[in-house]
Amino acid sequence: MRQNGGVRAVLPWLVACVILAPPAMGAAQEVRAREAYDRAVALEADGNHAAALSLLWAAAGASPGDADIQNRLGEALDRIGALDGAVDAYRRAVAIRPNFGRAMNNLVVALATSGHGAEAVRVAESWSAGRPDDPERLFTVALAQSEQDVDAAMRTLRQVIARRPAHALAHYNLALILKRVDRLDDALEAARRAVDLDPRPETQMLLGSLHAQRGDLAGAEAAIGGALAANPRLDEAWLQMATVRRSRGNAPGAIDALRRALVVRPGSWRAQAMLATLLRQSGDDAGARRASEEAERLRTADQAERAAVVMTTVGIARLDAGDAEGARERFAAAASTADGYAPAHYHLGRALLRLQHVEAARQAFARARRLNPSLVPPDDPR
Repeated sequence: MRQNGGVRAVLPWLVACVILAPPAMGAAQEVRAREAYDRAVALEADGNHAAALSLLWAAAGASPGDADIQNRLGEALDRIGALDGAVDAYRRAVAIRPNFGRAMNNLVVALATSGHGAEAVRVAESWSAGRPDDPERLFTVALAQSEQDVDAAMRTLRQVIARRPAHALAHYNLALILKRVDRLDDALEAARRAVDLDPRPETQMLLGSLHAQRGDLAGAEAAIGGALAANPRLDEAWLQMATVRRSRGNAPGAIDALRRALVVRPGSWRAQAMLATLLRQSGDDAGARRASEEAERLRTADQAERAAVVMTTVGIARLDAGDAEGARERFAAAASTADGYAPAHYHLGRALLRLQHVEAARQAFARARRLNPSLVPPDDPR
């Protein structure tokens, strides 16, 4: 579900992830690409996004004409803030399958979020003009408008709802926009309607944040609890729960929520930092000190990994363009910046194979797999 209008963490570099089509492939190569895609989807479901992204890169390079793979690659790049690469992948998906609604929605939101709002609106309006009576295409226009003109976006969303009253995403996105303009009562009504239609976790988290903003902390905890009942592996929901419980004076409950968040995502420096504050307030100075030190370590590692992601993405573009040595340099720099970032070692292995440095490639693949066992070398028979 697109949470358009929220604050997005965008990397400080512009990233271009260009995947060039290789010569005509055989059926076996297409099958391998689909197998990699299916494994990536499973890894994403388990929260292993780094391994999933590497597999999607490989699948997209092997089967550049597969719209589902291109769209999923775009979503993975979008998740890490590599918006230029995401836009490129979404464009490819739509070019391959012109009626691919999900990819078009992803494209216009990525364009709007990356500062190309006017282009997003033009693309969405052109898409809608092809089927002017289709509420799904009108919904795409609303997504594009939401970063340009919130009043126009709200009008369009209401038109979508008038045509299809059970359009849960229209109610959800209307609630998001109403929240942005501080119309909390109207936002709550829209969010409740969205939950009634489709009680997915993201919608219940939005409802929880609206209850909290209005001071209804019990209602907020109930809504967030509903999200966690549906999917207990949402670290952001556990962080939200911790904040609400802390506001309600339930420090032990907040600490428990933070520990659960860390089980789901051990590398969350935000959870460790909040835990340090709560432990200090509860009198556990030693525990607070350990949590604070771990938060700083994780925050520094997160910054390094973000830089490594950019270098790795640029390296993949160079490798796909045929510049194996330039790619090797970028991957090596990424691995040096964040030695624990497994995809950098994995793609370094790919570049070294291309350069026929077989033993060095084997070592790079081995390092990647020690860091993340799901990163199977491309020559592994499995």
